[in-house]
Parts: sequence; C-alpha cells; structure tokens
Amino acid sequence: IITTSHAVLNWPGETTGNPTGVFASEMTIPYYEFLDAGMEVEVASIKGGEIPIDPQSFLFMIKSAADERYLADETFQNKVKNSLKIDALDFTQYDVIWMAGGWGAAYDFGQSEVLGEKVSEAYYAQTPIIGSVCHGALGLIQAKDTLGNYLITGRTMTGVTDKQLKELGITQTPLHPETELRKLGVNFISKTGNRDMLQTLTVIDEERRFVTGQNQNSGHETAQKIMGILMENSTRPILD
Repeated sequence: IITTSHAVLNWPGETTGNPTGVFASEMTIPYYEFLDAGMEVEVASIKGGEIPIDPQSFLFMIKSAADERYLADETFQNKVKNSLKIDALDFTQYDVIWMAGGWGAAYDFGQSEVLGEKVSEAYYAQTPIIGSVCHGALGLIQAKDTLGNYLITGRTMTGVTDKQLKELGITQTPLHPETELRKLGVNFISKTGNRDMLQTLTVIDEERRFVTGQNQNSGHETAQKIMGILMENSTRPILD
C-alpha cells in the first residue's frame, strides 16, 4: 500500500494550512481486505517514515470499521509510523500495488517521477495488479511505456470526480484526478448524483492490470476485484 507523505492542505507555495494526508479508510480498508485474505501487506509512502493521516478521516460520522480496527492495531500503527520509502522498494516483487488517496496525494503522487517509474516497472513485470482509489489514481500519471508514451492513455479508469471536489469546496490542490486522467487520454468514467461523495464505482481496465476506485466509498469493492483477478490468474492454465 502506497500513501502520500504530504500533511498540509494548502495552496501551492504555502507552508501552512489545515492538516491532511492519506484518507484513513483508503488505506485501512484495503489493508484488512488483503490481510484477512492471507496476504502479507507492507505500507510505504513517498518519503518514508510516519504517514500523515487526515484527522477528518476519524470523525464519527465517516469513520469506518477498518479505521476502528486500525486504532486498536499496534502492528499496523507501527507500519504507518515507520513506512517504507518507495525508492527502496522493488514493485515487481509484489502481487498488488495499491495507491491510497486523500488530499495529500494531490501534492506528491503525480509529481513523483520515482513512483511513475516504479509503476511502469510493475506493469512490464506482468505479475502485479495495480490498484488505486480516489486521489490514488494520480500515482499513475507519470508512468510511461517503452516508447516514452503515457502508460494509461486509452485505458478505462476512474478516480475522484471534479464535481466531488467542488462539492467539498477543495479547489486549492495542485492536481485533480479526473482532470489529469482526461488530459492523458484516459477513458474516464464515474457515477454521479446529487452528491458525488455518496457514489461509488470500481473499474477494471481492458487488460485487467489496473483496477481503480472512484472515491472513499470504493475501497472494499476495488480490493475484492483485485483479489478476484489474482485468483483467476493463479488458476489459468499455462499455454506453450
């Protein structure tokens, strides 16, 4: 699981603002989905070390059961306080690469050339399924193919919508997932309604290598669909 290291919701160039980071459930829900399925789960971030968690994640009206479990789980908390730095990781050695969202990811996911390179390496290694939820999709925009073209161009994907950001009044973040994915020629699809934050959607791309969730509500389904693909791949006969 990859998270942001950015801890302040501010305008670009400012150093002060409201505290932010990863949105807790976008990290805790997949963590326990994978862990309860018998997988070993490591936690990493852009800079390594302690991961900032958006304090609003734990408000009583939106705190998830996975968040409650995390708050009583010293092992998981220790992983969050001492996260691995992505530079030191070989993404090709994992079955799943999951990129969690939250406002913080808008400041360092799409700006990280290292993350883009490692996503590309994971893609060409064939094995890893690459997943994201909400702002986590920004971790895909620096990935390139062997010809230097953007790896996600032409693929069907989702992420948090521009409409949801406007509804929440968050416009100061430097990158918006829907806008950035569309710029790269992604076939961006989403569910919408009176309030996009109440919607959810999980999208599997045409190659079944990228599984993306629309927003904070999409963690369970996105993680489960990733594991479904892993199971399919493990039982598929090998052809000469």
